Amino acid sequence: MTPAARCGAAIVILDAIIAGAAAEKALTNWARSSRFAGSGDRAAIRDIVYDGLRRMRSAGAAGGGADGRAIVLGLLRLAGEDPDQVFTGLGYAPPPLSEAERQTPLSPGDWPEAVRLDIPDWLEAPLKASLGADIGPVLERMQTRAPVFLRVNPRKATGDQAIKALAADGITAQPCNLAPFALEVTANPRRIANASAYRDGMVELQDAASQAVIAALDLPGTGRILDYCAGGGGKALAMAACSDAKITAHDANPARMRDIAPRAARAGASIRMAETRDLAAMPPFDLVLCDVPCSGSGAWRRDPGAKWRLSEADLHGLLRIQANILDRAADLVAIGGSLGYITCSLLDAENTAQITAFAARDKRFHLILQHRFLPLDGGDGLFVAQLGRVD
Repeated sequence: MTPAARCGAAIVILDAIIAGAAAEKALTNWARSSRFAGSGDRAAIRDIVYDGLRRMRSAGAAGGGADGRAIVLGLLRLAGEDPDQVFTGLGYAPPPLSEAERQTPLSPGDWPEAVRLDIPDWLEAPLKASLGADIGPVLERMQTRAPVFLRVNPRKATGDQAIKALAADGITAQPCNLAPFALEVTANPRRIANASAYRDGMVELQDAASQAVIAALDLPGTGRILDYCAGGGGKALAMAACSDAKITAHDANPARMRDIAPRAARAGASIRMAETRDLAAMPPFDLVLCDVPCSGSGAWRRDPGAKWRLSEADLHGLLRIQANILDRAADLVAIGGSLGYITCSLLDAENTAQITAFAARDKRFHLILQHRFLPLDGGDGLFVAQLGRVD
């Protein structure tokens, strides 16, 4: 496919997403109906679509509309590229620009801040309150593609050994200072799934900030840890790599944990799975970690569609869920143990405010630490807190 044809395909897919389709489903549906597209074409089209979702408002403003065509046109203008080289109408290229499209001015200085920074209007005030002077730099960083990070499994390799093994498969990686075992992939990230270092459990895909929140916690060297909202098990695996404690993974939806067993086997880790009904019969844990459902605002570079799906009502619902999880998980913590809390959020309402409210209503716990990582640090935006149980 030509670059112009790829842009034409991206327009079709963006229109499907704007109409309500999930991004991954829209991409999959297009690929299934377009067998002529090779893997390189699909990857390039995916990049255009995700760039469009990250910059939906600013690209739309630059393109003079809110549909897929305007967004792709705006992306080209924002990148300083000549749209007439793409909008030719030849073959599978999008039709030529109309006179109205040609007259759309590129004037970011005149756009409202929420348009320039690519956020919904209702989120501008809470993000300003949460980020302060960092709001511009943080959200501008969120308009770009996220780096690809790996976590080295210290039970199987050193960082240098992992870098050499990745290089043998044509993947270039370098150490990342955000977390002790983090590597940033700088070339050929799409080869990771087939790399021997990945298949042999030397490395695991994990954002550097997701690694950093685990490194920030005071993990028990032995004893028992419960990953209460385990999902796919990334944080349980990270804890297993640097602690000899027995780790149990739990999730309100057990189906989310289906990948933990094969991932743990690849990493050489032992992780027990438990359903909710099992927890009441277990003795209390030295650490209960709650990586709670959240807005995902810290990971908008990876899932840009999430910021357009999120509503104010959704956020209020998430705040209630987070508070309920903290209250339930607190009863599973042993005396002298601790409760960990993690979000992938930039919003204070989900972070410090949630911890302050919990500590006020449950006097058994006192704050040990809390820290926020911003995309300016290199990875996603995450928050971590740890509270000790004193009675």
